[in-house]
Amino acid sequence: MKLALKKLTKAQLIDIVIEQGERLEQQAKEIEYLVGRIEELERKMACSASPFSKGKGKGRKKKPGRKAGKGPFTNRQPPEVKSSDVVENLKAPLGSGECPGCGATMDVEVEVATTIDVPEEPQRLVRRFEVEVGTCPICGGKVRGTHPDLPHDQCGATAHRVGDTVAAQAFAMHYHSGMTLRKASEAIGVMTGITMTQGGLTLRAKQLSKSGGVLGRIYAGLRGEIKGSPVVNTDDTGWRTGGKPSYLMGFFTPTLAVYQIRDRHRHEEVLEVIGALFAGILGTDRGTSYEAKALVEMRQQKCLSHLLKNLSTVEEMKRGRAGEFTRELKRILRSGLKLWQGYRAGKIGQAAYKKRGEKLQEVLDYHLRDRVLSDADNQRMLDGIGIQNDKGRVLLFLEHPEVEPTNNRAERGLRPAVIARKVSQCSKNATGAKIYETMKSITATLVLRGQNVASGLANLMRGGAMPAA
Repeated sequence: MKLALKKLTKAQLIDIVIEQGERLEQQAKEIEYLVGRIEELERKMACSASPFSKGKGKGRKKKPGRKAGKGPFTNRQPPEVKSSDVVENLKAPLGSGECPGCGATMDVEVEVATTIDVPEEPQRLVRRFEVEVGTCPICGGKVRGTHPDLPHDQCGATAHRVGDTVAAQAFAMHYHSGMTLRKASEAIGVMTGITMTQGGLTLRAKQLSKSGGVLGRIYAGLRGEIKGSPVVNTDDTGWRTGGKPSYLMGFFTPTLAVYQIRDRHRHEEVLEVIGALFAGILGTDRGTSYEAKALVEMRQQKCLSHLLKNLSTVEEMKRGRAGEFTRELKRILRSGLKLWQGYRAGKIGQAAYKKRGEKLQEVLDYHLRDRVLSDADNQRMLDGIGIQNDKGRVLLFLEHPEVEPTNNRAERGLRPAVIARKVSQCSKNATGAKIYETMKSITATLVLRGQNVASGLANLMRGGAMPAA
């Protein structure tokens, strides 16, 4: 080796040094990445919940304040007066009407300012039923009087209950806003003076959520609706039932949310919600549950955000030409995202969208053609994403613009449950899991359909119908 080096020219030796330096730099980058991954995995194994910080902070912090292009920003508008509101019309007189500077008579116009509030001590509605009870003098049988608003079993130890409105407010605080039941009952007591207990709320929720209960039947109806939806986005997150690991799955459309808690997350649990005859399009991440043979004929849109993240992770470890494959693939996927966003914003017509989409699909097909790459990581990306592209699951949104290219809808739908998981300790048993999936599905659907959660839930508890999508 020494003799061979002596025969090389100065330029050749410089090339060897540069090549070895690049190789050492790439190896150092790979070692840094692997050390970080080891530390992350050790941290996850050491604690039961994921850390609040999931990686390095952003290199460039965003400036505080409102950002351009983030939606309209307006002042608070005057409240819409409802028929049930108590309105006080007050006047703020100008006084003499003369200019304090020169004494001239001023032109007067009227501006409107409002303050919306609630009474410091809300008036409680106490409904007192005088129930007639007849007793037979011969057999001793008893018959109770009836009233449309009085449940038949409201007697004895349960003769005095809280109404549907205040119970719905507590349920909204817990299942929608993420407060614990104990805190929700305390908040109700502070605001209304009505005392409630955590156990009483739990029992009420159990009765409503059982299969034959009022909300249990509505939940079953929502599960039926999801089977006929044209596009459904789904995702899952970790949960615990009785202290044991389980999964909280969510299935979402623009006007519908269905949650399901199961001990496992396989394709069987997915089909349990959408059905084996699901004819719509399923938006998913790269989870193995969606690659089962039972779902092979089902149209799917893989989340481009997940694909781009996987590609960026590989690209960070590459130098020179080794990073060209991932860079070009990311460019193609981002072009598709930009095309879809332009179409949804009305900047691109349907004909142009279809034509440019077909051309972009051709570019992606060529880039993901079957071939052997020298880099193992690039080969893994080619094989994995190439299979999905062969199944039409990468740029399906270019053919069906109603499909979102990312799975962000499902991730947003699961986020409130993830936050609640940190304070609720999930579900104590299977019954609690059943209650949560029922209540969470109904409250989330009410929000998606533009309804007030508390009043909408109270209406459903009284036997009302779920508002149409």
